[in-house]
Amino acid sequence: MTEGAKFNYAVPAHQIEYLRQDHGLAIGFWFAVGVGYTRFAIECVIDEIAAVRGIDPVALRLELLKDQPRARKVIETVARMAEWDRARDGRGLGLAYSDAFGSHCAQVAEVSLNRETGEIRVHKVWCVIDPGVAIQPLHIEAMMIAGITGGTGHALFEQINVIDGEVRESNFDTYRVIRMSEAPEIEVSVVPTAGSPFGGIGQAGLPPTGPAIANAVARLTGGVRLRHYPFLPNRVKAALES
Repeated sequence: MTEGAKFNYAVPAHQIEYLRQDHGLAIGFWFAVGVGYTRFAIECVIDEIAAVRGIDPVALRLELLKDQPRARKVIETVARMAEWDRARDGRGLGLAYSDAFGSHCAQVAEVSLNRETGEIRVHKVWCVIDPGVAIQPLHIEAMMIAGITGGTGHALFEQINVIDGEVRESNFDTYRVIRMSEAPEIEVSVVPTAGSPFGGIGQAGLPPTGPAIANAVARLTGGVRLRHYPFLPNRVKAALES
C-alpha cells in the first residue's frame, strides 16, 4: 500500500505512515501496484512546491536529484524531446518522474482543456526510460506505450462505483476505458545505462502518466490542481470553479 512512497529526491524530512481503513470490501492492488497512486501524489506535490517557490518544475527536480545522474538524464532528455520551453497555443505541458521498480522514467504530457465541458484531451506524451541494461529495446518501447495508454485511461475515465454495497460496473459496456480515438501520440526513447542492474519494465510506464497530465492542466489553468482520480469532467469543472 505504501510502495513508491520512498523516493530518491533529496528531501531531508521524509516520513511514511500507513493507516488501515476497513471499508467492508476486499480491495486489491491497482495496475502498477502501489506506485501508480503514490507517485501521483508525490509528483503533483513536487509541482506545487515548484509553483510556490517560483521555480520551473524541470529545474526543481534537477535540483532535488543533483546526486542522481540517471534520474537527471531521463528528465533532461524528455524536456528536450518535448521542447519544454516552447509555448503552445491552447495547450499545456506537464512533467512527472518515477524510479519505480529500479527503472528511471520521465514523461511530459501535452494536454488541452475544454473549460465549458471540463473534458481533458491528451494530445501527446513523450517518455524517456532508463532500465539499466536494455535487453530488448523494442519490447521496452512497446511496454512504455502500453503503460502510457493505460495510464491515460486510468487518469481520465476508469473507476469502480460501489452503491449500497454493490459494484455497478460488470463489463466493458459499463466500465469506461480509453478508446483508440482518445489515445495520445506517444514518443519513447530508451536510454540504457551500461553496467547498471536490470530494472523492471512491466509496469514502469504507468506511474508518471497521470501526474504529468494533472501537472499539465495546472500549468494550463494557472494553478488549478486535480487531486482525485479519475479526472472526470464534473470534477474538473468543480476544480475550475473552486
